[in-house]
Amino acid sequence: MAPLGIAIIGSGIFVREQHLPAALASPLITIKALWSRSLKSAEEAAKLIPEGSQDAVDLYSSDSGEGKGYDDLLKRSDIVGVILALPIPDMPAYIEKALAAGKHVLGEKPIAPTVGRAVELVEYYKKLDNKATWSVAENFRFVPAYSYAAEQVKTLGKLQNFHAKVLFLMEQSNKYYGTSWRATPDFQGGILLDGGVHFTAALRTLLGPENAVQSVSAHTAQVQSYLPPVDSVNAVMKTKSGVIGTYVQSIGSSGANAFQYQIVCENGSVEAEGRKVVVIRGRGADAKREEKEYESTTGVKEEVHAWAEALQAGKPNPAQSPEQAVADLEIFEKMLRSGEQDGSAQRTEHQ
Repeated sequence: MAPLGIAIIGSGIFVREQHLPAALASPLITIKALWSRSLKSAEEAAKLIPEGSQDAVDLYSSDSGEGKGYDDLLKRSDIVGVILALPIPDMPAYIEKALAAGKHVLGEKPIAPTVGRAVELVEYYKKLDNKATWSVAENFRFVPAYSYAAEQVKTLGKLQNFHAKVLFLMEQSNKYYGTSWRATPDFQGGILLDGGVHFTAALRTLLGPENAVQSVSAHTAQVQSYLPPVDSVNAVMKTKSGVIGTYVQSIGSSGANAFQYQIVCENGSVEAEGRKVVVIRGRGADAKREEKEYESTTGVKEEVHAWAEALQAGKPNPAQSPEQAVADLEIFEKMLRSGEQDGSAQRTEHQ
């Protein structure tokens, strides 16, 4: 089947470093156009497409004049889908326009600034009578190490407890902090939320739907003055199956670095840390340790190719469903609400 034409909407760091290479790597799609707020930014992104790797890419922007805006791009019949990677507060309106125009959408995470807005988007999507599909990009669900770890958890019997710990320092010199919409956020949780939905997605992947989080109690804090409104959260979670676990995340931690998930079951445990997965089967002296290490990947190439496969097949990938993304965001939003209310228990509704 011939590659399907797509457009990339946005030209920021993640588009330049991740989405462009990922789209170019998939033989199932071809980039027909790029859109950015400024033509200059679109031109800079287009320069990253190797000469001769595909046909010329048309550029669109808010300042390109008549016939070269976002709405004009959406009118093109040779573009069947768009990858959207824009600031969190802006995403919903661009998603709605693309879907209304009949374009398939792969939109970056988080799905929306709030769960309320995300639910509105899902309801809007379900009411559309065209065949456009909406997928949400969550690359952690496509990292092979997490997929493998989740499969191993299923072989170890009933869940007993779980722990997630992600600690690092977001420096002011960090390229992502350098984007104005992150440095001075006008959305809940700031950079903590922006990255945090990755980590709640990974945790949900490891726990599986049978151990969905039912309630959350958390405390939040702002350790670094330049990381508003909060940069740290410590939470206790309880699953629908009655199991309790912990979630600790800080992007203001200057003295420690950690990226760990531990899932403990009745017949062993699974530890996922970056590229490495350690499986302990059995208990005590009879326990056997299995260690597997994967090549480093962000999971973006895998998720973009999975979306391309779904487009070709005419059926969305369940791992990219809006409902999954709502659930990722909800857990984090509940932690923020609990932190604002001195640790009060928050019950989930979308898991």
